[in-house]
Amino acid sequence: MNERSEPTTGTAESLAGAGRMDSATEVFVAHRSLLFTVAYEMLGSAADAEDVLQETWLRWMKVDVGQVRDQRAYLVRITTRRSLDRLRTMRRRKEAYVGSWLPEPLLTAPDVAEDVELAESVSMALMLVLETLSPTERAVFVLREAFNVRYDEIAAAVGKSPAAVRQIAHRARRHVDARRPREVVSPSEARAALESLQRALETRDLQGLLDVLAPEVVLVSDGGGVKRAVPRPIIGAGKVARMIVGGLGKAGVALTGDPTVVNGNPALVLRVDGEIDGVIAVRVEDARITGLYYVRNPEKLTRIESEIALTLR
Repeated sequence: MNERSEPTTGTAESLAGAGRMDSATEVFVAHRSLLFTVAYEMLGSAADAEDVLQETWLRWMKVDVGQVRDQRAYLVRITTRRSLDRLRTMRRRKEAYVGSWLPEPLLTAPDVAEDVELAESVSMALMLVLETLSPTERAVFVLREAFNVRYDEIAAAVGKSPAAVRQIAHRARRHVDARRPREVVSPSEARAALESLQRALETRDLQGLLDVLAPEVVLVSDGGGVKRAVPRPIIGAGKVARMIVGGLGKAGVALTGDPTVVNGNPALVLRVDGEIDGVIAVRVEDARITGLYYVRNPEKLTRIESEIALTLR
């Protein structure tokens, strides 16, 4: 492996086994999942998060590791700065995006779902709320609320004073709290609602959909201009149910919903005649679905068949 190339997990493991990893590489690999999670929570895109990690790695290779007192904090700072740069670029890109934009869904390991704090922080519902923050607000909120980074470290990462960061954190927290789900439901509650949704979808049962959808449910779908999707969010159980049933295709088409865990929360991989059509993530409150997030854009479905390691630590 070229020493200046970012190590993949598999490559890193093989080098570790051979005892040929230098100390800088060892430190980077040890924190890779954390850095990816930071970048993903800030960007909502795994592809962009991977690019940020590559940039972080290249920057890290120029550092005298022995002179760095807190290596984790230093790596998080680099990742945050690179993510902020990319987030501002993505804002312009999203303005030209066709239809609604949803975060890229990630297949996650069961231990992510068991970590309530982590599962909520990467949930589709919260990730969408984070989209309403400014880049700096999002960085401050993610670092403070999800990763419990100290204010002085956040200040160094975003180029603000600690006092300013405290104000930004307070403002961002208030904004998010007003829009995030009112309660955190257990995985079993979410799975029960999802099972009801799955049965209704597979049988094209309009009443079954109405029974599991909350009256004020919101449907957001993302086709990226490649797959058909509703251009704007649809609100209301009746409208959403009719839209779903009407869009499920002909009665002879085989439709299946495979339960999975996406972004640490129960979800469905929807298949039409055996081919992946999209991923449905849900927001559940009081045992009913209040949010449906349907990702159909093929470019965002490349990471739903192999698990991604996420961590807050």
